[in-house]
Amino acid sequence: MSTQPVDTGAKRKSRAMSADEIRAAFLAFFASRGHRVVRSSSLVPESDPTLLFANAGMNQFKDVFLGKEKRDYARAASSQKCVRAGGKHNDLENVGQTARHHTFFEMLGNFSFGDYFKKDAIEFAWQLLTRDLALPADRLKVSIFKGEDGVPRDADAHGFWRAHVSEDRILELGANENFWAMGDTGPCGPCSEIHFFQGNELPCLEEQAGRPCRGVECECDRWLEIWNLVFMQYDRDASGRLTPLPAPCIDTGMGLERITAVVQGKLSNYDTDLFQPLIVAVAARTATAYGASSEGDVSLRVVADHLRAMTFLIADGVMPGNEGRGYVLRKVMRRAMRHGKKLGVDGPFLHELVHAVVARMDGAYPELLTHADTVSRVVRAEEERFGTTLKQAFAVFEQVAARHASAGRIPGGDAFRLYDTYGLPLDFTEELAREKGLDVDREGFDRELQAQQERARQSSKMGAVTGDPLYLGLLEKGKTRFVGYESLTLEDARVLAVLKDGQLARRLDAGQDGQVILDRTPFYGASGGQVGDHGWMSAEGSTAEVTDCQIPVPGLYVHDVKVTAGGLEPGMTVRVQVDEARRSGAMRHHTATHLLHAALREQLGTHVKQAGSLVAPDRLRFDFSHFQGLGARELRHIENRVNGVVLKDAALQTKVMGREEALAYGALAFFGDKYGERVRVVEVPGFSKEFCGGTHVEHTGQIGLFLFTREGGISAGTRRVEAITGEAAFARAQEDQGILEELEETAKTDRRGLVDEYAKLREQLKSLQRENERLKRKLATGGGDASSSDLREIGDVQVWTPRFELDRKAHATVVDEFRNKNRDRPFVVLSASVEDGGVHVISAVSESLKDRISAPELMKRLGLRGGGRPDFAQGGGVAPADVDALRRKAVELARQVLEAA
Repeated sequence: MSTQPVDTGAKRKSRAMSADEIRAAFLAFFASRGHRVVRSSSLVPESDPTLLFANAGMNQFKDVFLGKEKRDYARAASSQKCVRAGGKHNDLENVGQTARHHTFFEMLGNFSFGDYFKKDAIEFAWQLLTRDLALPADRLKVSIFKGEDGVPRDADAHGFWRAHVSEDRILELGANENFWAMGDTGPCGPCSEIHFFQGNELPCLEEQAGRPCRGVECECDRWLEIWNLVFMQYDRDASGRLTPLPAPCIDTGMGLERITAVVQGKLSNYDTDLFQPLIVAVAARTATAYGASSEGDVSLRVVADHLRAMTFLIADGVMPGNEGRGYVLRKVMRRAMRHGKKLGVDGPFLHELVHAVVARMDGAYPELLTHADTVSRVVRAEEERFGTTLKQAFAVFEQVAARHASAGRIPGGDAFRLYDTYGLPLDFTEELAREKGLDVDREGFDRELQAQQERARQSSKMGAVTGDPLYLGLLEKGKTRFVGYESLTLEDARVLAVLKDGQLARRLDAGQDGQVILDRTPFYGASGGQVGDHGWMSAEGSTAEVTDCQIPVPGLYVHDVKVTAGGLEPGMTVRVQVDEARRSGAMRHHTATHLLHAALREQLGTHVKQAGSLVAPDRLRFDFSHFQGLGARELRHIENRVNGVVLKDAALQTKVMGREEALAYGALAFFGDKYGERVRVVEVPGFSKEFCGGTHVEHTGQIGLFLFTREGGISAGTRRVEAITGEAAFARAQEDQGILEELEETAKTDRRGLVDEYAKLREQLKSLQRENERLKRKLATGGGDASSSDLREIGDVQVWTPRFELDRKAHATVVDEFRNKNRDRPFVVLSASVEDGGVHVISAVSESLKDRISAPELMKRLGLRGGGRPDFAQGGGVAPADVDALRRKAVELARQVLEAA
């Protein structure tokens, strides 16, 4: 029997399912087989710093696979939003060039957590593909793990596949293709891939070289991998030894874009109904016809793809920035902008096309409708920022080009700096260089780019996240039950363990510091931004001060203590008391944080998402995603909104419910927190609902007063506000009142007139400063024109070499005055100003002379540092004691240049 189906060249006949129908059919298929359909997690991974973005369906189940988390279901299915555009997946330049490279995509997956295994996973996949999606069975092949490096062949998978396909349709491949691992250690196992035959009419480089096509193993597109079934059956330790898992798991992944192309009979994902509406919209906006040119088609595909990525990322709270996720988003956006320029668009345009993405995807992701306006505003702001950045990049390019003009080539390192720091793409740099008769060291650029990619790979490697073995061992012996919601004291807590210097100890004696673990505790362990409680611990003849409480692993509360009398040891019964004043302060600030979050979303938009927080007894700090600073009026409005809820003295409600139920209820999850299947929801009725395990006031009125103390940016796309409540806020209000009264007394006016009085005094000060600067310039220039001792005439050219003691601004003004007065005469200027032990030098030449010697060249030939335009440059590089010698050297240099002409 042939190893390949007979290819008649005819297209396969099947009903044309849309991508939305394929997604729905996949989820419905597995729901009918006992799977919980789980909504896609955010593109920003929950509590996983090892990932830039969600890049696979299994990400949100990682802790389940690792055995750290239990769910109330053993089977799941999802369509997961994914982005691969950074770290080891940094192949942006391929997007738009190939049929299947994307930045944003959806991954369909079904999962089993110790429930079914290979037989059912294979049966499910075969049924869905051949029955529900109607793919011809004779166009499918499968691969299994052949066995390698001491790991046995996957005979089970082979046997189960034989029930569906003939022997010649089962390929046995090595570990590179058919063995999967989560990291260097941890769960791993063989996998089985399903491949679809697209047709012999597709080109094959092997055949073009006179060799036969290698089928599934060939790099050509005739055979296309569409689904990967991972059988997690081993645990790999640090030595590489594999141990069978007690409960093997299933993790599968099938790209929606790829399977849609197959079902719809398309050879490119971009020809499916996922992309065509976007390509049509981009083509209309850029007045470009898709199919008119290969270069134009690439740009249209890039813009369509990148629009999807930026829309989903911004909707999930990622903002353009200079590091991490924000940096990747910015690169994606600027690449789309560059391709817009290639299509002939000069100004901002991407923000107008966000609605096309929303219109195409809001059926599956209705949250896009909520965020559409915000996404559009963020994109517009970034487009405008990029326009400014390009101007800076062009200025830097001019300096680079001038520096390497004699060599005729721009080094790869400089080209990469223009790309990486200033956002100037390599092809832009090459185009600008050609205009100046230069070329660019592409190989050097590629080396710099590869080095950066390697750094990104190293920083984004996913490792198994494990807790301290000591704490994990203690957890197995007994958990700590938190009782701090109900009471701040406990009369009979039992000491489970004591630690000294990070090691188990038999006893902590007076004067010693260490840690104590109890069976029950009212002490809140630092989490969710709230700091740990302080307080006291005592037993007969023994006392200790509790200086903090941490939760190193879920379920284990570790109390930092300083023993002040007697001692503490395992088995003791102790009385514990939380510092009520500190707890009350933390409760006020924690509830205020919830009110603040709600008010920010109400005032600024629902794109606002928490990006970090601190809840302390005396203050709060809240970081959130937003693309611009907050004005005084916005801050005052938000502050008033929070205080309005405080004045209503609303009663807080807490409920414990399932995670999915809580999300459906409208509760918001906080950044960085890890949630189990049962979650606690804290609600201020009609205003705020949050997932939260923290401690809160019973009524909002107990907050007392809420005041902002600071607002600012901490990174691009992330703002920070700080605030105080209760006694701290009242003290601040009284302090402000005292300052106002003192100002009223000093200014001899009431507070309503203070602003006008300040404005009047400020204007008077500015006027005096301007007059002072004028007098300083007049004094520096001898009261009028350039000093004759500093001015030479060489032929008809004025050579001016003055020395001043002015600041940079005044220095530049004096030189500009000379240039303006002499704009009709040829001149050369080398001016030095000594200030605070440093020297600032300005060189300038008239328009008629800049082709004979430019201002930057004059600086360079005098041995100075600096740069600028051909007619004006600034710099330094001379000591104050050498300024006069420099001026004489400048005159001689000018004479040589002018007389040589």
